[in-house]
Amino acid sequence: MPGRAFLEADWRRETLRTNLWLVPAIEALFAVLLFVMTTALDRAAYDGRFKLATWVLAGTADGARQILTTIAAAIITVVGLVFSITIVALTLASTQFGPRMLRNFIRDRGTQLALGAFVATFCYTVLVLVVISPGPHGDFVPHLSITVALGLTGVDLAVLIYFINHIATMIQLPQVIAGIATDLARAIEAQGAEDQPAPEQGDSGPGREHLLALVAARGAAIPTTASGYLQYISHERLVRIATETDAVIHLPYRPGHFMVQGQPLAVVWPAERAERVARQLRRGQITGPYRTLAQDISFGVDQLVEIAIRALSPAVNDTFTALTCIDWLGDCLCRINHGWHPQRVHRDRGGRIRLIAYQADYDRLVQRSFEKIRQSAGGMPAVMIRQLETLGKVMEQTVQPKRRAVLLEQGAMIWRLCEATVPEPADREDVRRRYEALCEAEVTISQVTSALRSRVQPG
Repeated sequence: MPGRAFLEADWRRETLRTNLWLVPAIEALFAVLLFVMTTALDRAAYDGRFKLATWVLAGTADGARQILTTIAAAIITVVGLVFSITIVALTLASTQFGPRMLRNFIRDRGTQLALGAFVATFCYTVLVLVVISPGPHGDFVPHLSITVALGLTGVDLAVLIYFINHIATMIQLPQVIAGIATDLARAIEAQGAEDQPAPEQGDSGPGREHLLALVAARGAAIPTTASGYLQYISHERLVRIATETDAVIHLPYRPGHFMVQGQPLAVVWPAERAERVARQLRRGQITGPYRTLAQDISFGVDQLVEIAIRALSPAVNDTFTALTCIDWLGDCLCRINHGWHPQRVHRDRGGRIRLIAYQADYDRLVQRSFEKIRQSAGGMPAVMIRQLETLGKVMEQTVQPKRRAVLLEQGAMIWRLCEATVPEPADREDVRRRYEALCEAEVTISQVTSALRSRVQPG
């Protein structure tokens, strides 16, 4: 399916993006190619095959060496400065935002491009410096290449100004929070597939509940071979493996869970197929030392919650940052309401269920979004009010009664916390009004939904 292919490509892009060497290496390669082109033109001009333009710099070999040596020394100094600023930003991110935010800063494309621009210019300048040598018509001086090196230095100056502005913007908390929420919104959109319905014609085999019972009673577990976070599962590949072995695979864990070596990674029915499936299962899943957003949207929620909890700690005491996180969490929950349907059943081309995967429930995502913040917000009516207001916004866009009940339960817990920890009557009254507004919104939506259903029913 296209969605699955997109998720796999997204995971691979994420893996390649989260480093500080790939983009600089590519830019350095382009610098080498540029050097080959400009040097070839300089050789042709040196041999008298054509004449360089008037704007190309002229001079002696000694002057060219001085220019190139100065450029190379200046560029390598700036590279050290860029590295230092990057390390400072990473240190700040680790202490203020939490260690999980480090990968967001490392994967920042602006930082990688700026670092690569300076590295590429340094490589180009050194290569040009090397080719200055005596020749049959006097010293060979690559005038065009030296002019290009000066032009690259001017570009690097603009890149340096951009980089300083970019770092100053990137480390601002609202920008960090908005960036995480944007990535989470993309992940929600990418993972919005629904369960495939059984085909109307043909034998689609047993249903999901029946298969789960068979797996639990007569299935064989396949152990995890290495400890770490389950990062990615190729559902399409696992379906193909199950089809080839005529088996059903049940995944009791989802991406984001920490797997201990020897812990059951999958359960296969019939049990006699487990050995064949185990030999190929490594190709269908990836375990690593960290979590990613590719198939784990709860990781994005946890990142926002972590920033909010740190902001509410006595050491930081930054209530407004926590409120910003709550606002973006509400936005993401609204997106989940509209465009996210966890796919648990995966079928082969014949319509038979081959893979049953565990996915995060809506209830659990709501709990992740509100509970830890609520537990850290004792005696803070401003945080409680914002959480209740956010629950109200999500409630307005929630059609399913079960999901509204989950939101209402969170509101009740917030109100009980207020009664227990807020001593000021006026503050409690403010929180109470928001909680009552949430309850009234739930009643109103229920009445409207019932009225619409009654109109649709025949007669």
